[in-house]
Amino acid sequence: MNLIKQVVVIDDNATNRLLPGLFLRPLGYSVKECDGAKEALDWLKHNYCDVVLLDISMPHVSGLQLCQQLRTDQRFQHLKIIAYTAHAMPEEVQLWESSGFDKVLLKPIRKDDLLALFK
Repeated sequence: MNLIKQVVVIDDNATNRLLPGLFLRPLGYSVKECDGAKEALDWLKHNYCDVVLLDISMPHVSGLQLCQQLRTDQRFQHLKIIAYTAHAMPEEVQLWESSGFDKVLLKPIRKDDLLALFK
């Protein structure tokens, strides 16, 4: 039996926030959408989450900065943080993974690629 997981999608683009939920909700996942770091941090401080899909290129606070902030806070050590990006040169993937991301998911996403990250 699969445990229902809470997923937070953090992206400044509304379409990019919507798509993961379209794939995950029918499978029993709960999906929260946030348009940036401030909204996400406010929500995460008061709610439990298993997985974060985090856009790299956002205004104000980048995904990389937010990931590093989450990794330094004991409350979020359990989080699986996935970089959610359209650009992923090998050296960038290496940087993100060494900076605290667990995996990298390329946009536009495919359902199979997304679901493989949850296994």
